[in-house]
Amino acid sequence: MNDDGALAGLDERQLEAATTLRGPLRVLAGAGTGKTRVITHRIAHGVDTGAYSPGRVMAVTFTAKAAGQLRGRLRALGIGGVAARTFHAAALAQLNFFWPQLAGDTAPAIVDNKVRMLAHAAEGLRLDLDTATLRDVASGIEWRKVTMRSVADYARERPNGVGRLGVATVVDLHEAYERLKDTRRQLDFEDVLLACAGMIESEPRVAHAVHEQYRHFTVDEFQDASPVQVRLLELWLGDRRDLCVVGDASQTIYSFAGAEARHLLEFESRHPDAVTVRLEANYRSEPPVLAVANALMRGRPGAVELIAATVAPAADVRPSVTAYPNDAEEARGIARQIARLVGTGVNPRDIAVLYRAHAQSAELLTALAEAGIAATVLGGRRFFDLPEVRKALLLLGGESKAHQQRDLHDAVRDVLRSAGFADDPPAAGGALRDAWEAQAAFLRLADEAPAGTTVPEFKRMMEARARDQHDPALRTVTLSTLHAAKGLEWDHVFLAGMAEGLLPIAYARTFEEVDEERRLAYVGITRAARTLALSWSEGFASQPRQPSRFLREIGTGTLDERRAPHAPAGATRAAALRTSRTPPPAARR
Repeated sequence: MNDDGALAGLDERQLEAATTLRGPLRVLAGAGTGKTRVITHRIAHGVDTGAYSPGRVMAVTFTAKAAGQLRGRLRALGIGGVAARTFHAAALAQLNFFWPQLAGDTAPAIVDNKVRMLAHAAEGLRLDLDTATLRDVASGIEWRKVTMRSVADYARERPNGVGRLGVATVVDLHEAYERLKDTRRQLDFEDVLLACAGMIESEPRVAHAVHEQYRHFTVDEFQDASPVQVRLLELWLGDRRDLCVVGDASQTIYSFAGAEARHLLEFESRHPDAVTVRLEANYRSEPPVLAVANALMRGRPGAVELIAATVAPAADVRPSVTAYPNDAEEARGIARQIARLVGTGVNPRDIAVLYRAHAQSAELLTALAEAGIAATVLGGRRFFDLPEVRKALLLLGGESKAHQQRDLHDAVRDVLRSAGFADDPPAAGGALRDAWEAQAAFLRLADEAPAGTTVPEFKRMMEARARDQHDPALRTVTLSTLHAAKGLEWDHVFLAGMAEGLLPIAYARTFEEVDEERRLAYVGITRAARTLALSWSEGFASQPRQPSRFLREIGTGTLDERRAPHAPAGATRAAALRTSRTPPPAARR
Protein backbone atom coordinates (compact mmCIF):
# COMPACT_ATOMS: atom_id res chain seq x y z
CA MET A 1 0.00 0.00 0.00
CA ASN A 2 1.19 3.53 -0.81
CA ASP A 3 1.23 6.21 1.89
CA ASP A 4 2.09 9.28 -0.16
CA GLY A 5 -0.54 12.06 0.05
CA ALA A 6 -3.50 11.53 -2.29
CA LEU A 7 -2.13 8.09 -3.14
CA ALA A 8 -2.22 6.86 0.45
CA GLY A 9 -3.71 3.43 0.99
CA LEU A 10 -3.90 2.38 -2.66
CA ASP A 11 -2.86 -1.10 -3.70
CA GLU A 12 -0.61 -1.77 -6.69
CA ARG A 13 -3.35 -1.85 -9.34
CA GLN A 14 -5.22 1.09 -7.83
CA LEU A 15 -1.95 3.03 -7.73
CA GLU A 16 -1.32 2.28 -11.40
CA ALA A 17 -4.72 3.68 -12.31
CA ALA A 18 -4.43 6.74 -10.03
CA THR A 19 -1.01 7.72 -11.38
CA THR A 20 -1.97 7.34 -15.05
CA LEU A 21 -3.04 10.95 -15.30
CA ARG A 22 -3.17 11.30 -19.07
CA GLY A 23 -5.73 9.38 -21.02
CA PRO A 24 -7.20 7.52 -22.59
CA LEU A 25 -7.49 5.16 -19.62
CA ARG A 26 -9.90 2.28 -19.03
CA VAL A 27 -10.30 0.84 -15.54
CA LEU A 28 -12.07 -2.52 -15.46
CA ALA A 29 -13.17 -2.55 -11.84
CA GLY A 30 -14.81 -5.65 -10.42
CA ALA A 31 -17.38 -5.39 -7.65
CA GLY A 32 -15.90 -4.19 -4.36
CA THR A 33 -12.48 -3.36 -5.82
CA GLY A 34 -12.51 0.33 -4.86
CA LYS A 35 -13.37 2.07 -8.12
CA THR A 36 -14.75 5.22 -6.46
CA ARG A 37 -11.61 5.40 -4.34
CA VAL A 38 -9.51 5.21 -7.51
CA ILE A 39 -11.53 7.93 -9.24
CA THR A 40 -11.30 10.40 -6.35
CA HIS A 41 -7.64 9.73 -5.56
CA ARG A 42 -6.70 9.98 -9.24
CA ILE A 43 -8.35 13.40 -9.51
CA ALA A 44 -6.80 14.52 -6.21
CA HIS A 45 -3.35 13.35 -7.33
CA GLY A 46 -3.79 15.18 -10.63
CA VAL A 47 -4.66 18.41 -8.82
CA ASP A 48 -1.89 17.99 -6.22
CA THR A 49 0.75 17.51 -8.90
CA GLY A 50 -0.49 20.42 -11.00
CA ALA A 51 -1.47 18.14 -13.89
CA TYR A 52 -5.13 19.16 -13.46
CA SER A 53 -6.78 22.46 -12.71
CA PRO A 54 -9.85 21.64 -10.58
CA GLY A 55 -12.16 23.88 -12.59
CA ARG A 56 -11.27 22.03 -15.78
CA VAL A 57 -12.09 18.56 -14.51
CA MET A 58 -15.48 16.98 -15.09
CA ALA A 59 -16.37 13.76 -13.28
CA VAL A 60 -19.53 12.22 -14.70
CA THR A 61 -21.71 9.86 -12.68
CA PHE A 62 -25.07 8.21 -13.38
CA THR A 63 -26.98 9.41 -10.31
CA ALA A 64 -27.17 12.69 -8.42
CA LYS A 65 -26.45 10.78 -5.21
CA ALA A 66 -23.21 9.37 -6.64
CA ALA A 67 -22.21 12.86 -7.79
CA GLY A 68 -22.80 14.24 -4.29
CA GLN A 69 -20.78 11.43 -2.71
CA LEU A 70 -17.94 12.04 -5.16
CA ARG A 71 -17.86 15.74 -4.29
CA GLY A 72 -17.84 14.82 -0.59
CA ARG A 73 -14.91 12.45 -1.03
CA LEU A 74 -12.97 15.05 -2.98
CA ARG A 75 -13.60 17.65 -0.28
CA ALA A 76 -12.26 15.16 2.31
CA LEU A 77 -9.07 15.00 0.23
CA GLY A 78 -8.86 18.81 0.19
CA ILE A 79 -10.03 19.17 -3.41
CA GLY A 80 -12.76 21.65 -4.32
CA GLY A 81 -14.00 23.14 -7.58
CA VAL A 82 -14.29 19.87 -9.53
CA ALA A 83 -17.52 19.49 -11.51
CA ALA A 84 -19.06 16.17 -10.42
CA ARG A 85 -22.39 15.81 -12.21
CA THR A 86 -24.67 13.41 -14.01
CA PHE A 87 -24.78 13.51 -17.81
CA HIS A 88 -28.20 15.18 -17.58
CA ALA A 89 -27.14 17.81 -15.05
CA ALA A 90 -24.04 18.76 -17.05
CA ALA A 91 -25.98 18.89 -20.33
CA LEU A 92 -28.79 20.96 -18.79
CA ALA A 93 -26.33 23.48 -17.34
CA GLN A 94 -24.72 23.91 -20.76
CA LEU A 95 -28.08 24.14 -22.49
CA ASN A 96 -29.29 26.85 -20.10
CA PHE A 97 -26.03 28.78 -20.54
CA PHE A 98 -25.72 28.68 -24.33
CA TRP A 99 -29.38 28.67 -25.46
CA PRO A 100 -29.98 32.40 -24.73
CA GLN A 101 -26.81 33.26 -26.66
CA LEU A 102 -27.90 31.27 -29.69
CA ALA A 103 -31.68 31.77 -29.65
CA GLY A 104 -32.03 35.06 -27.81
CA ASP A 105 -34.49 33.47 -25.41
CA THR A 106 -34.49 31.27 -22.33
CA ALA A 107 -34.14 27.54 -22.80
CA PRO A 108 -37.38 25.53 -22.98
CA ALA A 109 -38.84 24.18 -19.75
CA ILE A 110 -38.38 20.53 -18.82
CA VAL A 111 -41.34 18.15 -18.95
CA ASP A 112 -42.07 17.29 -15.33
CA ASN A 113 -44.26 14.26 -16.03
CA LYS A 114 -43.87 12.39 -19.32
CA VAL A 115 -46.79 10.03 -18.60
CA ARG A 116 -49.16 12.94 -18.00
CA MET A 117 -48.12 14.61 -21.26
CA LEU A 118 -48.53 11.30 -23.08
CA ALA A 119 -52.04 11.07 -21.65
CA HIS A 120 -52.84 14.49 -23.12
CA ALA A 121 -51.37 13.40 -26.46
CA ALA A 122 -53.47 10.23 -26.32
CA GLU A 123 -56.62 12.27 -25.69
CA GLY A 124 -55.88 14.24 -28.85
CA LEU A 125 -55.84 10.93 -30.75
CA ARG A 126 -59.09 9.84 -29.02
CA LEU A 127 -57.27 7.04 -27.22
CA ASP A 128 -58.33 6.00 -23.73
CA LEU A 129 -55.20 4.39 -22.23
CA ASP A 130 -54.46 3.19 -18.71
CA THR A 131 -51.44 4.41 -16.78
CA ALA A 132 -49.52 1.14 -17.18
CA THR A 133 -49.77 1.35 -20.98
CA LEU A 134 -48.72 5.00 -20.96
CA ARG A 135 -45.70 4.10 -18.84
CA ASP A 136 -44.69 1.42 -21.34
CA VAL A 137 -45.03 3.90 -24.21
CA ALA A 138 -42.95 6.42 -22.25
CA SER A 139 -40.22 3.79 -21.76
CA GLY A 140 -40.23 3.21 -25.51
CA ILE A 141 -39.81 6.93 -26.18
CA GLU A 142 -36.90 7.07 -23.76
CA TRP A 143 -35.25 4.02 -25.33
CA ARG A 144 -35.69 5.46 -28.83
CA LYS A 145 -34.02 8.71 -27.91
CA VAL A 146 -31.11 7.46 -25.79
CA THR A 147 -30.23 4.93 -28.53
CA MET A 148 -30.47 7.76 -31.10
CA ARG A 149 -33.14 6.06 -33.21
CA SER A 150 -35.84 7.73 -35.25
CA VAL A 151 -39.55 6.96 -34.92
CA ALA A 152 -39.27 4.92 -38.14
CA ASP A 153 -36.35 2.97 -36.66
CA TYR A 154 -38.45 2.28 -33.58
CA ALA A 155 -41.31 0.93 -35.69
CA ARG A 156 -38.96 -1.42 -37.56
CA GLU A 157 -37.21 -2.73 -34.45
CA ARG A 158 -40.28 -3.02 -32.21
CA PRO A 159 -42.98 -4.15 -34.64
CA ASN A 160 -45.18 -5.80 -31.99
CA GLY A 161 -46.40 -2.55 -30.51
CA VAL A 162 -47.16 -2.04 -26.81
CA GLY A 163 -49.75 -4.22 -25.09
CA ARG A 164 -52.99 -4.02 -27.06
CA LEU A 165 -51.68 -1.08 -29.13
CA GLY A 166 -50.43 -1.94 -32.60
CA VAL A 167 -47.15 -0.43 -33.76
CA ALA A 168 -48.93 2.08 -36.05
CA THR A 169 -50.88 3.46 -33.08
CA VAL A 170 -47.72 3.59 -30.96
CA VAL A 171 -45.97 5.56 -33.71
CA ASP A 172 -48.91 7.97 -33.88
CA LEU A 173 -48.65 8.43 -30.12
CA HIS A 174 -44.89 9.08 -30.30
CA GLU A 175 -45.45 11.73 -32.96
CA ALA A 176 -48.38 13.33 -31.13
CA TYR A 177 -46.28 13.51 -27.97
CA GLU A 178 -43.46 15.28 -29.85
CA ARG A 179 -45.89 17.77 -31.43
CA LEU A 180 -47.52 18.56 -28.08
CA LYS A 181 -44.12 19.03 -26.47
CA ASP A 182 -43.07 21.44 -29.22
CA THR A 183 -46.35 23.37 -28.92
CA ARG A 184 -45.76 23.79 -25.18
CA ARG A 185 -42.11 24.67 -25.80
CA GLN A 186 -40.78 21.93 -23.56
CA LEU A 187 -38.03 19.35 -23.62
CA ASP A 188 -37.95 15.97 -21.88
CA PHE A 189 -34.84 14.64 -20.14
CA GLU A 190 -33.67 12.72 -23.19
CA ASP A 191 -34.09 15.83 -25.37
CA VAL A 192 -31.66 17.63 -23.04
CA LEU A 193 -28.87 15.23 -24.04
CA LEU A 194 -29.79 15.33 -27.73
CA ALA A 195 -30.12 19.14 -27.79
CA CYS A 196 -26.83 19.68 -25.98
CA ALA A 197 -25.05 17.32 -28.36
CA GLY A 198 -26.64 19.01 -31.37
CA MET A 199 -25.68 22.45 -30.07
CA ILE A 200 -22.01 21.51 -29.63
CA GLU A 201 -21.91 19.71 -32.97
CA SER A 202 -23.47 22.51 -35.01
CA GLU A 203 -22.11 25.62 -33.29
CA PRO A 204 -18.30 25.97 -33.41
CA ARG A 205 -18.25 28.72 -30.78
CA VAL A 206 -20.16 26.52 -28.34
CA ALA A 207 -17.77 23.64 -28.99
CA HIS A 208 -14.79 25.94 -28.46
CA ALA A 209 -16.17 27.28 -25.17
CA VAL A 210 -16.91 23.77 -23.85
CA HIS A 211 -13.46 22.53 -24.84
CA GLU A 212 -11.83 25.50 -23.11
CA GLN A 213 -13.84 24.93 -19.93
CA TYR A 214 -13.22 21.20 -19.49
CA ARG A 215 -9.98 19.41 -20.32
CA HIS A 216 -10.06 16.23 -18.23
CA PHE A 217 -12.99 13.78 -18.10
CA THR A 218 -13.72 10.84 -15.83
CA VAL A 219 -16.83 8.69 -16.32
CA ASP A 220 -17.98 6.27 -13.63
CA GLU A 221 -20.16 3.20 -14.39
CA PHE A 222 -19.26 3.44 -18.08
CA GLN A 223 -20.93 0.08 -18.75
CA ASP A 224 -24.24 1.91 -18.24
CA ALA A 225 -23.56 4.54 -20.92
CA SER A 226 -26.12 4.83 -23.70
CA PRO A 227 -25.27 5.78 -27.31
CA VAL A 228 -26.43 9.38 -26.84
CA GLN A 229 -24.33 9.76 -23.68
CA VAL A 230 -21.27 8.37 -25.45
CA ARG A 231 -21.86 10.75 -28.34
CA LEU A 232 -22.17 13.71 -25.98
CA LEU A 233 -18.98 12.63 -24.19
CA GLU A 234 -17.13 12.51 -27.53
CA LEU A 235 -18.31 16.04 -28.30
CA TRP A 236 -17.22 17.30 -24.87
CA LEU A 237 -13.83 15.70 -25.39
CA GLY A 238 -13.24 16.98 -28.92
CA ASP A 239 -9.79 16.04 -30.17
CA ARG A 240 -8.33 15.74 -26.67
CA ARG A 241 -7.24 12.44 -25.11
CA ASP A 242 -7.73 13.00 -21.37
CA LEU A 243 -10.54 10.55 -20.76
CA CYS A 244 -10.76 7.96 -17.99
CA VAL A 245 -13.65 5.48 -18.01
CA VAL A 246 -14.37 3.10 -15.14
CA GLY A 247 -16.80 0.21 -15.15
CA ASP A 248 -17.65 -3.46 -14.83
CA ALA A 249 -19.31 -5.27 -17.73
CA SER A 250 -20.68 -7.85 -15.26
CA GLN A 251 -22.84 -5.14 -13.71
CA THR A 252 -24.58 -4.00 -16.90
CA ILE A 253 -28.19 -4.16 -15.74
CA TYR A 254 -29.85 -1.25 -17.56
CA SER A 255 -29.97 -2.48 -21.16
CA PHE A 256 -33.72 -1.77 -21.16
CA ALA A 257 -32.80 1.90 -20.69
CA GLY A 258 -30.26 1.93 -23.53
CA ALA A 259 -27.09 0.95 -21.63
CA GLU A 260 -24.55 -0.84 -23.80
CA ALA A 261 -21.51 -2.53 -22.24
CA ARG A 262 -19.80 -2.58 -25.63
CA HIS A 263 -18.70 1.02 -25.08
CA LEU A 264 -16.61 -0.23 -22.15
CA LEU A 265 -15.54 -3.52 -23.73
CA GLU A 266 -14.60 -1.95 -27.08
CA PHE A 267 -12.95 1.15 -25.60
CA GLU A 268 -9.51 0.16 -26.91
CA SER A 269 -10.82 -0.18 -30.48
CA ARG A 270 -11.99 3.45 -30.32
CA HIS A 271 -8.81 4.50 -28.51
CA PRO A 272 -5.95 2.28 -29.77
CA ASP A 273 -3.41 3.92 -27.44
CA ALA A 274 -5.56 3.40 -24.33
CA VAL A 275 -4.12 1.96 -21.12
CA THR A 276 -6.25 -0.69 -19.38
CA VAL A 277 -5.97 -1.41 -15.65
CA ARG A 278 -7.88 -4.34 -14.12
CA LEU A 279 -8.96 -4.08 -10.49
CA GLU A 280 -9.49 -7.62 -9.20
CA ALA A 281 -8.73 -7.38 -5.46
CA ASN A 282 -12.10 -7.32 -3.73
CA TYR A 283 -12.12 -5.47 -0.37
CA ARG A 284 -15.78 -6.11 0.41
CA SER A 285 -16.63 -9.80 0.44
CA GLU A 286 -15.40 -12.94 2.13
CA PRO A 287 -13.85 -15.64 -0.11
CA PRO A 288 -16.93 -17.95 0.01
CA VAL A 289 -19.14 -15.14 -1.33
CA LEU A 290 -16.63 -14.38 -4.09
CA ALA A 291 -16.56 -18.06 -5.04
CA VAL A 292 -20.31 -17.92 -5.75
CA ALA A 293 -19.99 -14.68 -7.75
CA ASN A 294 -17.07 -15.99 -9.82
CA ALA A 295 -18.84 -19.29 -10.51
CA LEU A 296 -21.91 -17.46 -11.83
CA MET A 297 -19.99 -15.16 -14.19
CA ARG A 298 -17.16 -17.44 -15.29
CA GLY A 299 -16.65 -17.20 -19.04
CA ARG A 300 -18.92 -14.19 -19.54
CA PRO A 301 -17.55 -11.33 -21.73
CA GLY A 302 -15.47 -8.84 -19.75
CA ALA A 303 -15.95 -10.66 -16.42
CA VAL A 304 -13.34 -9.86 -13.76
CA GLU A 305 -12.27 -12.82 -11.60
CA LEU A 306 -12.54 -11.42 -8.08
CA ILE A 307 -9.80 -12.19 -5.57
CA ALA A 308 -10.29 -11.68 -1.83
CA ALA A 309 -8.02 -8.90 -0.62
CA THR A 310 -8.28 -9.99 3.02
CA VAL A 311 -5.44 -12.25 4.17
CA ALA A 312 -7.45 -13.93 6.92
CA PRO A 313 -11.25 -14.05 6.38
CA ALA A 314 -13.30 -12.82 9.31
CA ALA A 315 -16.19 -15.21 8.71
CA ASP A 316 -15.49 -18.21 6.51
CA VAL A 317 -19.16 -19.19 6.25
CA ARG A 318 -20.33 -20.97 3.12
CA PRO A 319 -23.25 -19.29 1.38
CA SER A 320 -26.46 -21.28 1.66
CA VAL A 321 -29.45 -22.06 -0.54
CA THR A 322 -32.80 -23.10 0.90
CA ALA A 323 -35.96 -24.38 -0.80
CA TYR A 324 -39.33 -23.46 0.76
CA PRO A 325 -42.80 -24.79 -0.05
CA ASN A 326 -44.29 -21.36 -0.81
CA ASP A 327 -43.58 -17.63 -0.74
CA ALA A 328 -45.03 -17.04 2.72
CA GLU A 329 -42.83 -19.77 4.23
CA GLU A 330 -39.82 -18.33 2.41
CA ALA A 331 -40.52 -14.88 3.89
CA ARG A 332 -40.99 -16.31 7.37
CA GLY A 333 -37.85 -18.40 7.05
CA ILE A 334 -35.83 -15.31 6.10
CA ALA A 335 -37.38 -13.37 9.01
CA ARG A 336 -36.39 -16.14 11.44
CA GLN A 337 -32.79 -16.07 10.22
CA ILE A 338 -32.68 -12.28 10.52
CA ALA A 339 -34.11 -12.47 14.04
CA ARG A 340 -31.32 -14.87 15.00
CA LEU A 341 -28.69 -12.51 13.56
CA VAL A 342 -30.13 -9.51 15.41
CA GLY A 343 -30.29 -11.62 18.57
CA THR A 344 -26.53 -12.19 18.34
CA GLY A 345 -25.92 -8.44 18.27
CA VAL A 346 -25.87 -7.77 14.52
CA ASN A 347 -27.08 -4.26 13.69
CA PRO A 348 -30.22 -4.50 11.50
CA ARG A 349 -28.81 -1.89 9.14
CA ASP A 350 -26.08 -4.40 8.20
CA ILE A 351 -28.72 -6.78 6.82
CA ALA A 352 -30.49 -6.65 3.46
CA VAL A 353 -33.10 -8.75 1.70
CA LEU A 354 -32.87 -8.43 -2.09
CA TYR A 355 -35.35 -9.55 -4.76
CA ARG A 356 -36.11 -9.09 -8.45
CA ALA A 357 -39.52 -7.34 -8.41
CA HIS A 358 -41.22 -4.82 -6.10
CA ALA A 359 -44.19 -7.15 -5.61
CA GLN A 360 -41.99 -9.58 -3.68
CA SER A 361 -41.57 -7.09 -0.82
CA ALA A 362 -45.13 -7.49 0.53
CA GLU A 363 -44.69 -10.98 2.02
CA LEU A 364 -41.27 -10.05 3.38
CA LEU A 365 -42.52 -6.88 5.08
CA THR A 366 -45.36 -8.83 6.69
CA ALA A 367 -43.03 -11.56 7.98
CA LEU A 368 -40.51 -9.08 9.36
CA ALA A 369 -43.24 -7.03 11.07
CA GLU A 370 -44.63 -10.20 12.67
CA ALA A 371 -41.13 -10.92 13.97
CA GLY A 372 -40.89 -7.38 15.43
CA ILE A 373 -38.10 -6.40 13.02
CA ALA A 374 -38.08 -2.86 11.58
CA ALA A 375 -37.50 -2.69 7.84
CA THR A 376 -37.05 0.03 5.25
CA VAL A 377 -37.80 -0.41 1.55
CA LEU A 378 -35.05 1.14 -0.53
CA GLY A 379 -36.32 3.51 -3.17
CA GLY A 380 -39.07 4.87 -0.94
CA ARG A 381 -38.93 8.35 0.53
CA ARG A 382 -35.49 9.79 1.11
CA PHE A 383 -34.53 10.30 4.73
CA PHE A 384 -34.69 14.08 4.62
CA ASP A 385 -38.12 13.92 2.95
CA LEU A 386 -39.62 11.81 5.75
CA PRO A 387 -42.31 13.79 7.65
CA GLU A 388 -40.63 13.08 11.02
CA VAL A 389 -37.31 14.50 9.78
CA ARG A 390 -38.88 17.48 8.02
CA LYS A 391 -40.79 18.33 11.19
CA ALA A 392 -37.63 18.07 13.32
CA LEU A 393 -35.75 20.46 11.03
CA LEU A 394 -38.69 22.85 11.04
CA LEU A 395 -38.88 22.80 14.84
CA LEU A 396 -35.12 23.35 15.13
CA GLY A 397 -35.43 26.42 12.92
CA GLY A 398 -38.13 27.78 15.24
CA GLU A 399 -36.02 27.47 18.37
CA SER A 400 -35.43 30.71 20.25
CA LYS A 401 -31.91 32.16 20.28
CA ALA A 402 -31.53 31.18 23.92
CA HIS A 403 -32.47 27.57 23.20
CA GLN A 404 -30.18 27.49 20.16
CA GLN A 405 -27.18 27.93 22.45
CA ARG A 406 -27.97 24.78 24.45
CA ASP A 407 -26.11 21.48 24.16
CA LEU A 408 -26.90 20.13 20.69
CA HIS A 409 -27.93 16.65 21.86
CA ASP A 410 -30.32 18.05 24.46
CA ALA A 411 -31.83 20.53 21.99
CA VAL A 412 -32.41 17.89 19.29
CA ARG A 413 -33.74 15.33 21.78
CA ASP A 414 -36.23 17.85 23.20
CA VAL A 415 -37.42 18.78 19.72
CA LEU A 416 -37.94 15.13 18.88
CA ARG A 417 -39.76 14.47 22.16
CA SER A 418 -42.13 17.31 21.39
CA ALA A 419 -42.93 15.41 18.18
CA GLY A 420 -43.65 12.16 20.06
CA PHE A 421 -40.20 10.53 20.23
CA ALA A 422 -39.56 8.11 23.12
CA ASP A 423 -36.26 6.67 24.35
CA ASP A 424 -37.36 3.09 23.67
CA PRO A 425 -38.68 1.83 20.34
CA PRO A 426 -42.22 0.49 19.90
CA ALA A 427 -42.41 -3.25 20.52
CA ALA A 428 -43.93 -4.11 17.16
CA GLY A 429 -42.78 -3.35 13.64
CA GLY A 430 -44.75 -1.29 11.13
CA ALA A 431 -45.23 2.45 10.60
CA LEU A 432 -44.75 3.50 14.25
CA ARG A 433 -41.44 1.65 14.43
CA ASP A 434 -40.34 3.15 11.10
CA ALA A 435 -41.05 6.67 12.38
CA TRP A 436 -39.15 5.96 15.61
CA GLU A 437 -36.14 4.70 13.66
CA ALA A 438 -36.08 7.88 11.56
CA GLN A 439 -36.15 10.08 14.67
CA ALA A 440 -33.47 7.98 16.35
CA ALA A 441 -31.24 8.35 13.28
CA PHE A 442 -31.73 12.12 13.37
CA LEU A 443 -30.63 12.18 17.02
CA ARG A 444 -27.56 10.08 16.14
CA LEU A 445 -26.60 12.65 13.52
CA ALA A 446 -26.58 15.26 16.29
CA ASP A 447 -24.39 13.01 18.44
CA GLU A 448 -21.95 12.55 15.53
CA ALA A 449 -21.62 16.30 14.87
CA PRO A 450 -18.27 17.91 15.76
CA ALA A 451 -17.93 19.11 19.34
CA GLY A 452 -19.24 22.63 19.81
CA THR A 453 -21.67 22.51 16.88
CA THR A 454 -24.56 24.88 17.50
CA VAL A 455 -28.19 24.24 16.60
CA PRO A 456 -28.13 26.65 13.58
CA GLU A 457 -24.88 25.05 12.36
CA PHE A 458 -26.36 21.57 12.72
CA LYS A 459 -29.47 22.61 10.79
CA ARG A 460 -27.29 23.96 7.96
CA MET A 461 -25.27 20.71 7.98
CA MET A 462 -28.46 18.68 7.64
CA GLU A 463 -29.70 20.88 4.80
CA ALA A 464 -26.38 20.36 2.99
CA ARG A 465 -26.67 16.59 3.46
CA ALA A 466 -30.19 16.72 2.07
CA ARG A 467 -28.94 18.54 -1.05
CA ASP A 468 -26.18 15.93 -1.55
CA GLN A 469 -28.68 13.10 -0.90
CA HIS A 470 -26.37 11.93 1.89
CA ASP A 471 -28.89 9.95 3.89
CA PRO A 472 -27.83 8.29 7.15
CA ALA A 473 -28.13 4.53 7.57
CA LEU A 474 -31.23 3.68 9.58
CA ARG A 475 -31.02 0.85 12.12
CA THR A 476 -33.48 -1.16 10.09
CA VAL A 477 -33.24 -4.13 7.78
CA THR A 478 -33.12 -2.99 4.15
CA LEU A 479 -35.49 -4.44 1.55
CA SER A 480 -34.52 -3.68 -2.02
CA THR A 481 -34.89 -4.71 -5.62
CA LEU A 482 -31.67 -5.84 -7.25
CA HIS A 483 -31.63 -2.78 -9.49
CA ALA A 484 -31.88 -0.38 -6.54
CA ALA A 485 -29.20 -2.26 -4.57
CA LYS A 486 -26.47 -1.64 -7.15
CA GLY A 487 -23.54 0.25 -5.63
CA LEU A 488 -24.48 -0.63 -2.04
CA GLU A 489 -23.23 -3.29 0.39
CA TRP A 490 -24.27 -5.04 3.59
CA ASP A 491 -22.59 -7.55 5.88
CA HIS A 492 -25.43 -10.04 5.56
CA VAL A 493 -27.49 -10.46 2.38
CA PHE A 494 -30.55 -12.62 1.74
CA LEU A 495 -31.35 -13.08 -1.95
CA ALA A 496 -34.97 -14.24 -2.19
CA GLY A 497 -36.88 -15.66 -5.13
CA MET A 498 -34.12 -17.62 -6.88
CA ALA A 499 -36.68 -19.44 -9.01
CA GLU A 500 -37.52 -19.62 -12.70
CA GLY A 501 -40.01 -16.87 -13.51
CA LEU A 502 -38.65 -14.59 -10.80
CA LEU A 503 -34.89 -14.67 -11.48
CA PRO A 504 -34.64 -14.87 -14.41
CA ILE A 505 -37.90 -12.99 -14.75
CA ALA A 506 -40.62 -14.71 -16.81
CA TYR A 507 -40.40 -12.33 -19.77
CA ALA A 508 -36.63 -12.82 -20.22
CA ARG A 509 -36.66 -15.15 -23.22
CA THR A 510 -33.73 -14.33 -25.48
CA PHE A 511 -30.11 -15.15 -24.68
CA GLU A 512 -29.36 -11.44 -24.14
CA GLU A 513 -32.32 -10.97 -21.78
CA VAL A 514 -31.38 -13.98 -19.68
CA ASP A 515 -27.77 -12.80 -19.60
CA GLU A 516 -28.94 -9.48 -18.15
CA GLU A 517 -30.86 -11.38 -15.46
CA ARG A 518 -27.64 -13.29 -14.68
CA ARG A 519 -25.84 -9.98 -14.19
CA LEU A 520 -28.65 -8.88 -11.86
CA ALA A 521 -28.09 -12.00 -9.76
CA TYR A 522 -24.36 -11.21 -9.75
CA VAL A 523 -25.05 -7.68 -8.50
CA GLY A 524 -27.14 -9.12 -5.66
CA ILE A 525 -24.52 -11.68 -4.68
CA THR A 526 -21.68 -9.16 -4.64
CA ARG A 527 -23.56 -6.85 -2.25
CA ALA A 528 -22.74 -9.34 0.55
CA ALA A 529 -19.65 -8.77 2.67
CA ARG A 530 -19.79 -11.60 5.22
CA THR A 531 -22.72 -13.97 4.69
CA LEU A 532 -24.99 -14.78 1.78
CA ALA A 533 -28.24 -16.78 1.91
CA LEU A 534 -30.07 -17.67 -1.30
CA SER A 535 -33.61 -19.04 -1.28
CA TRP A 536 -36.51 -19.98 -3.52
CA SER A 537 -40.01 -21.32 -3.09
CA GLU A 538 -41.80 -24.09 -4.95
CA GLY A 539 -44.86 -21.86 -5.36
CA PHE A 540 -48.36 -23.28 -5.24
CA ALA A 541 -49.91 -26.41 -6.71
CA SER A 542 -51.53 -24.37 -9.47
CA GLN A 543 -48.30 -22.52 -10.24
CA PRO A 544 -45.33 -24.73 -9.37
CA ARG A 545 -41.84 -23.29 -9.74
CA GLN A 546 -38.43 -24.72 -10.52
CA PRO A 547 -35.17 -23.39 -9.05
CA SER A 548 -33.37 -20.72 -11.03
CA ARG A 549 -31.01 -21.98 -13.72
CA PHE A 550 -28.44 -19.68 -12.11
CA LEU A 551 -28.27 -22.01 -9.11
CA ARG A 552 -27.31 -24.83 -11.43
CA GLU A 553 -24.65 -22.64 -13.06
CA ILE A 554 -23.19 -21.79 -9.66
CA GLY A 555 -23.14 -25.49 -8.77
CA THR A 556 -23.17 -27.35 -5.48
CA GLY A 557 -19.46 -26.89 -4.78
CA THR A 558 -19.85 -23.36 -3.41
CA LEU A 559 -23.25 -23.55 -1.70
CA ASP A 560 -24.43 -25.14 1.54
CA GLU A 561 -27.72 -26.94 0.79
CA ARG A 562 -30.34 -26.50 3.48
CA ARG A 563 -33.79 -27.93 4.08
CA ALA A 564 -36.54 -25.47 4.90
CA PRO A 565 -37.84 -25.83 8.48
CA HIS A 566 -41.36 -26.66 7.24
CA ALA A 567 -40.57 -27.96 3.77
CA PRO A 568 -41.50 -31.50 2.79
CA ALA A 569 -38.73 -34.08 3.15
CA GLY A 570 -36.41 -34.05 0.17
CA ALA A 571 -37.26 -30.47 -0.87
CA THR A 572 -33.62 -29.48 -1.05
CA ARG A 573 -31.99 -27.54 -3.76
CA ALA A 574 -30.09 -30.56 -5.06
CA ALA A 575 -33.25 -32.64 -5.42
CA ALA A 576 -35.03 -29.82 -7.19
CA LEU A 577 -32.12 -29.13 -9.51
CA ARG A 578 -32.20 -32.71 -10.72
CA THR A 579 -35.74 -32.12 -12.00
CA SER A 580 -35.11 -28.59 -13.25
CA ARG A 581 -36.49 -27.75 -16.64
CA THR A 582 -34.09 -27.24 -19.51
CA PRO A 583 -33.75 -23.54 -20.39
CA PRO A 584 -35.60 -22.54 -23.56
CA PRO A 585 -33.51 -22.76 -26.77
CA ALA A 586 -33.20 -18.96 -27.03
CA ALA A 587 -31.49 -18.87 -23.64
CA ARG A 588 -28.89 -21.52 -24.50
CA ARG A 589 -25.76 -21.00 -26.47
